[in-house]
Amino acid sequence: MHETLAIPPGFERHFRQSPLTDPWEPLYSRKTDDAVILGLVAEAAHTNSRGFVHGGLISALADNAMGLSCGVRLGGGASLVTVNLTLDFLGTARIGQWLEFSTVFVRPGGTLSFAQAFVTADGEPCARANAVFRTIKKAA
Repeated sequence: MHETLAIPPGFERHFRQSPLTDPWEPLYSRKTDDAVILGLVAEAAHTNSRGFVHGGLISALADNAMGLSCGVRLGGGASLVTVNLTLDFLGTARIGQWLEFSTVFVRPGGTLSFAQAFVTADGEPCARANAVFRTIKKAA
């Protein structure tokens, strides 16, 4: 891990782990009133054979950030499953860069929720993601 890179203010170790993201740790998150922003320092384990951060990692973490942000907007009373996820790759990310997954739009709904996120690498555009989530009410 690149210990010399400072984690931006407000970010703490991510509060939610999963078997998929375990190999990518440490992940960081910052909560706002209506979103969860994810971040990580790009490491060799995050890259493809050309040394760029893999699109699959970017897709998965953008999906995660948008889903968590929709959950915040819905008030935590529902689970969400991804119905559709699209990404436009706008640039590259490399080892040592700070990747940030910021949800910038959420339209929550009773059945479907919509979100958009931007991914940056050291503040430069890397990807734009759009997703639709199915809202599943939690059992009482």
